[in-house]
Amino acid sequence: MTPDQIAQANAELRDKAPLDIVRWAIAQAGGRALVSTNFRPYEAVVLHLATQVQPEIPVLWIDHGYNKAATYQHAEELTRLLKLDLKAFVPKMTAAHYDATRGGAPEPTPENEERIKEFSTVMKLEPFQRGMKELAPTVWITALRKVQNPNRAGLDIVSHDANFGALKVSPVFYWNDKEMHEYLTQHHLPNEWDYFDPAKADEKRECGLHAAWGGTAVASV
Repeated sequence: MTPDQIAQANAELRDKAPLDIVRWAIAQAGGRALVSTNFRPYEAVVLHLATQVQPEIPVLWIDHGYNKAATYQHAEELTRLLKLDLKAFVPKMTAAHYDATRGGAPEPTPENEERIKEFSTVMKLEPFQRGMKELAPTVWITALRKVQNPNRAGLDIVSHDANFGALKVSPVFYWNDKEMHEYLTQHHLPNEWDYFDPAKADEKRECGLHAAWGGTAVASV
C-alpha cells in the first residue's frame, strides 16, 4: 500500500471494532496473514480476534528461553483453548549458552542499554527475522497499543513495517487496559501477569521489533 492508501485506511478504520479491523486485514493478505505474540498480559485478546476470522492463522512466537514459568503455562493454555497454529522460533544460541558466554540477560538499567540491545538482537530479533522470512506474511497482525510506550504512540492501526517488509495491522491500537480486560471477561479468556521480557527490560522501552534501530540490528546479524 502507498502512504496515501495507508492514511486513508487508518481514517476509515479509526472507529471500527477490532474484529472488523481484523477482517479487513485478512482480506488484504491474499491468504498470507500472520499474528505474532509473546504471551504477555492481554495477548489473548488479539489471538482470539485473529482466530475468530481465520482459525488456522499462523501464530509467530519467539521463545528466547527467558520466559517465566507462568508465561510458558499461559502459552500452553491459550494454544489449547484457541487451537492456535503456533509457530515457535528459538534463537541459534540457547539461554544456557548465552548465560555461560555473555553473562546472562542484562539487568534493566540505563547503563546496560547496549547490552540489552545486543541481547535483543541475538535472542529475539534474529529468530523473529527467520520466522518472518519462512512464513512470509504480507499482513502482520500485532497487539500493539498506543498507550504502551512513547514510540508506539506515534504509530497507527495500519503501517508499513520497514524492518520486516509487511503491512502491520494493530486492531486494538486505540484500546486501553479497561477495554482489554472487558474483552477478556466477555469471552472468558485467561490473562497472565507474571511476565518479563529481558529484550525490553521495561514497559517504556522497545525491544527492536517495532523500532527503527531494530532494522539495522537485524540486518547486521
